[in-house]
Amino acid sequence: MKYLGLDLGTRTLGVSISDMTKTIATAYGTVHFEDENYDQAISKLSTIVEKEPIEKIVLGLPKNMNGSVGPRALVTLEFKKKLEETFKIPVDVQDERLSTKEASGYMIKADMSRKKRKQKIDALAANIILQTYLDKRKD
Repeated sequence: MKYLGLDLGTRTLGVSISDMTKTIATAYGTVHFEDENYDQAISKLSTIVEKEPIEKIVLGLPKNMNGSVGPRALVTLEFKKKLEETFKIPVDVQDERLSTKEASGYMIKADMSRKKRKQKIDALAANIILQTYLDKRKD
């Protein structure tokens, strides 16, 4: 069984997946959906969940820098409920502060073009979220 990592945006959902040993996260891709149509995002995500043996979903929680829960985090928590209801799979949240910035930094260091960065940023952010979660489990 594998873990699925998600980075929720207003029109995109970055997706990463763990290996069977739950040690290494790999960027899987990006799901695109209409502006804030999270039901559509879940519908598109169902293709991946049906194809892969997923036992847990790890959803990035965008807390404010001071650790408080703001409007985006509240949207994410509602999305978490919808994921649990739809897939009947446990969903854990992982603090994702600065994950997108970290992902962008990696791609800039790799001298990736702005166009390619835009295409891959969400999946890489989801990968960072999931890898952070997996690393915490080892401690």
